[in-house]
Amino acid sequence: MQIDERIILFDGVCNLCNGFVQFVLERDGAGRFRFASLQSEAARRVLKGEPPAETIVLLERGRTYLKSAAALRIARGLRFPWPILYAFVVIPRPLRDVIYDWVARHRYAWFGKRESCMLPSPQMRGRFLD
Repeated sequence: MQIDERIILFDGVCNLCNGFVQFVLERDGAGRFRFASLQSEAARRVLKGEPPAETIVLLERGRTYLKSAAALRIARGLRFPWPILYAFVVIPRPLRDVIYDWVARHRYAWFGKRESCMLPSPQMRGRFLD
């Protein structure tokens, strides 16, 4: 991983998470972010171990961000108006993460689950880690 690279690790079988990846892809015209599912070997390689469950992970400039901190930093990296959401960083992280954890616990029931991880389109393939 290069020092300026931003990698988003997501639950590849979660419909909400896959929708979030599609959302980021459409709003990241500069191609700042790369992606890998938490279930992939690429995730194990970049994390140097087993990925955490129930969370999105952002690896950015040598640091690891989880849960709401990852989501807010990702929003900050998108085109306007999404960086405005970063203002929610003033809310204490434990409170933000309570809400994040509540959604994460219910995401399969509310949004469904896939049998396997999504396959990126040929145009987007280069944005995903092998």
